[in-house]
Amino acid sequence: MKPLSRRAALTLGGLGVAGTVVGGAGLLWSRPTDPSVDRGVAPEPLSGFADGQPLREPPELRSVDGLLEVRLEAAQGPAEIGGRTVTVLAYNEGLPGPTLRLRPGDRLRVRLRNGLADLTNLHVHGLHVSPEGNSDNPFVMIEPGAAFDYDYRLPGDHPPGLFWYHPHHHGLVADQVFGGLYGAILIDDPEPVPVARERVLVISDLTPDGAVGVASAGQAERMRGREGRLVLVNGQLKPRIDIRPGERERWRIVNACVSRYLRLSLDGLGMQLLGLDSGRFETPRDVEEVLLAPGNRADLLVTAATSAGGATTPAALRALPYDRGSTGMGMGGMMGGGSGSSTRTVDLATVTVSGEPVAAASDVPRRAAERDLRGAGVTARRELAFAMGMGGGMGGGGMSFTINGEPFDGDRVDTTVQAGGVEEWLLSNSSPMDHPVHLHVWPMQLIERNGRVVQAAEWQDVVNVPAGGTARVRIAFDDFPGRTVYHCHILDHEDLGMMGVIDARGGSAPGAG
Repeated sequence: MKPLSRRAALTLGGLGVAGTVVGGAGLLWSRPTDPSVDRGVAPEPLSGFADGQPLREPPELRSVDGLLEVRLEAAQGPAEIGGRTVTVLAYNEGLPGPTLRLRPGDRLRVRLRNGLADLTNLHVHGLHVSPEGNSDNPFVMIEPGAAFDYDYRLPGDHPPGLFWYHPHHHGLVADQVFGGLYGAILIDDPEPVPVARERVLVISDLTPDGAVGVASAGQAERMRGREGRLVLVNGQLKPRIDIRPGERERWRIVNACVSRYLRLSLDGLGMQLLGLDSGRFETPRDVEEVLLAPGNRADLLVTAATSAGGATTPAALRALPYDRGSTGMGMGGMMGGGSGSSTRTVDLATVTVSGEPVAAASDVPRRAAERDLRGAGVTARRELAFAMGMGGGMGGGGMSFTINGEPFDGDRVDTTVQAGGVEEWLLSNSSPMDHPVHLHVWPMQLIERNGRVVQAAEWQDVVNVPAGGTARVRIAFDDFPGRTVYHCHILDHEDLGMMGVIDARGGSAPGAG
């Protein structure tokens, strides 16, 4: 694939090796390897892959004395999936990459080497850090064979929780994440949650293409948003998780899929939700299902029922069907109304409860109430209208993906906000597909969805906007001036233009200087 447009490129002097800032980007297309995907047919899962191995977790790199220094290399290489060797993209040859564990106030320094054939960069999804310079800057691009030094400084009051990292070079994001470039970030709680064990579960999907690597996506599949034929947990197919009767574990789950929604259920075990994304509830909520749009994360407590010992019937962590809509009919025969639905139940992991029962865990400490912007003075109100329509892209013969009628242009500022203000945004979706909306740097408090008021303070950095629906959010632009982006986190849609540039002006970064 050829490099994208470098209109108005600027060099970031002194910040790293071969790091540059770019504006807009063109669209890249490739032919599908599976013709069924362009006919709107949900292909069957691939056969010939073994499952059921014990769950492996990625290596954890932890900060020491307030600093974590990491070297990451993004490169193509072999990975063993279900007993077969598959060529993937990976950070440090791992699928997922290493888990980065930090505390509020820490400094994270990452040297990213680009061992790919294409441009890349790094986004620390959900972290509340500066979007400028060599921090969480989505306009950086790293040439093949070059390296770049990132430097992230977490505020002392950074919320604890589960975050993640992945590439964010416009036009190549979906291909690189689908290929295997992702990893988790943990920010520790001020007080540990009493559990027998913590697990990080990064859920992703891909479609292998033999010796070629990961299958490319066709035009219609990109417009729908691709879903892989293998759904993985920490790079494994349906791994086995062992737990003792009465044990309570903490599962930190990332939806790292490009387009797949995960409607999670866990048969036979108790499930409580501590929070979504960086938001945490005051007390755990009993749940039977949790819906994660692409980019969302869940912080779960999982408890096995107490029994008299001995093996029990295995439980299953499943992704239940979820209809995220379609591209619609009337596309001149090109699209065929292709479904964006995850139409099948997918068994993600098997949970085996066995052994001697253990004593019940102590109560989870009550967390302080989240900040609530519903009583705050609003400095500005605006609407972001997410839409799909004919025209634009592919010489005008394809479908356009726009926000407020405009496709992405990195040289244009779409939204200017004043640092220190609180804004209310109405996110509207006129299309027949759900769009999960992600804002970099600043989390969003969900106020309403489809006109229904949210009763508690709920904070997310990915807010799903249903097909034909709306979501109303409030955002506190307390700090961090600079330019970054908001976009649909169906990453194919982002690459096709459903992204805008936001510029926060005034104020200063915490710890600057």
